[in-house]
Order: sequence, then structure tokens, then C-alpha cells
Amino acid sequence: MATTTMSASPAPPAPPPKAPRRGAARRGPRTTVMALPALIWYTVFMIGPIGAIFVISVLDWPGMLARVGFAGLDNYRAVLGDQLFWDATRNSAVQLAVAVPTMVAAAFMLGYFLSTKPRGHRVLRVVVFTPALISASAKAMIFWGMFAPNGMLNKVLAGVGLGSLQHAWIADTGTAFGCVIAVDIWAGIGYTATLYAARLDALPDSVHEAAELDGAGHWRRMWRIAFPMVRDYVGVTVMLQFLWTLFTSAQNVLLLTQGGPGNSSTNLSFLVYQKAFVQSDLGYSQAAGVLLFCLGLAGMLLIRRAFRPAY
Repeated sequence: MATTTMSASPAPPAPPPKAPRRGAARRGPRTTVMALPALIWYTVFMIGPIGAIFVISVLDWPGMLARVGFAGLDNYRAVLGDQLFWDATRNSAVQLAVAVPTMVAAAFMLGYFLSTKPRGHRVLRVVVFTPALISASAKAMIFWGMFAPNGMLNKVLAGVGLGSLQHAWIADTGTAFGCVIAVDIWAGIGYTATLYAARLDALPDSVHEAAELDGAGHWRRMWRIAFPMVRDYVGVTVMLQFLWTLFTSAQNVLLLTQGGPGNSSTNLSFLVYQKAFVQSDLGYSQAAGVLLFCLGLAGMLLIRRAFRPAY
């Protein structure tokens, strides 16, 4: 009787070894070496100065050429116990609450208008961006000529029969800081509007065409369609304008009002400058600078949280 033998089936071939990913071979020591110049630059010019602020804030340093001592937390106690610091904090809060929302809202509307490409929109973009090309001293001279007692604003008021509203705008404690805020808004609207126009240009035309077919007007398309689609970008510009207004607006205060009349237009950034370069109190100045840095960091985190995507 013949028996049938079944041969064992051959083992499946082993899978070929996986090829390394395309970018994996590029990582490693070579990548670290290429990133080293950027890391050095960031450490020396970013982390270093920030660390120096914290170090100087605990020193007793009454001038650049004076002997340096250790003050501990005395500078922070002096700052927090100084009414001028709290007045400057209030002024900075008012400046941020008025300038940043007004600037961003006006810039977004202007940027949307530019993105619709009206007649002469290329020339209009150049005109809108022009304030960003003017130096701080030139801006101050423009607004000084506008707000001076015999300046353009008072002449316009007299010309239209509103002479009773003429005012010494920069020399009055009630309006001096408002003039500084006006410069901040004027200088920031055009630059931010140009950024918004460039971002809105990237939106697909089909979205606007569909909204137009549904009967949506420009106002509804701007705030109900365009704004939600670029919300993350708006958050970035809000953060940038917040930081710029908080940290660099001392130049406008210095050139227009020098913190006066009295201390009515002194904000936190100008207070840091004044204590360091006018009164030569470097310890107080950098202690106020540390508190200003913490305020900016907290505001930046809040803005990022407010504008983060909902999905």
C-alpha cells in the first residue's frame, strides 16, 4: 500500500529590513552642529540680557560708575511701596485697554477692505504702510504740531466753529496721555492692516463667493467668515501689539510729554527708562523691569489662551 508523504511547506521569507526614514539620517550630531550658532546667539543676546535684569534687580547700584552692592529684595520693596509705580501701572493698563483693541479692530477692517482689491489698492497699501516707515522722532514732531496749543487740531476746531473745544492737549494732565495713545494707534494700524490684508488674500475665493450667493454683506463676511478663519493669525498680531505697546511705548512718552504734566503720562516702560538713565537708580529700574517682564509674560499667555483654536 503506497503511502503519500506531505512535504513541509517552506517558511515564509523574512521581511526586508525597514529603510530608515528620509529625515532620520539627517538628525544627529550634524544637526546639532548646524543649530549651534543659533543657540549661541539666542543664549548671548536673549537669555543673557533677561538673566541680567534679574541679577541687577537685587543689586544696590546707584550709577554706572558707582560701587555695586547687594540689596536683596529691598529694590522690590521700594518699587511696590512707591505710588509712582502704581500710577504708571494704571496708565499702562489704560493704554493697553484702549490702544490694542482699537488698533486691532480698525486694522482688521482696513485689511479686509484692502483684501477686496478696490481700485488703486496697490497704491493704497503703500500709503497705509507708510507710518511704519517713519521714524519715532518724525512721528512725534507730526503729532506735536497737531496737538500744540496753536497746532492743527485747535485751528481745525476754530475753523468749524468749535473754538470752545480748543485745548492745550499735551500740557493738560487729563489729555496728555491720550495724545500718546493716539500716536500708538496711528502708528500700529497701517502696519497691522497690511499683515491682515496679506493673510486674507490667502483665503480661497470660493468661500466669499458662497457667502455672497447666500446674501451675506461685507460686514457679515468680514466678522462671521473671514475673522474666524484667520483667528489664530489675529491672536499672533494681538500678542505682538500688546508686547510692543507695553515694552516700547516709552519712546513716544519721552518725545511728546516726558512723563508729564507731573506724572500723568508716565507708564511702566518710561518709568524703567527714567529710573535707569535719568535718576541712575539701576536697581530700582531693573526691579520694575522684572515686574514689567512678568506682566508681559502673563498677558502673552492669556492672549494665547484666548485665541487658541477651539478644535
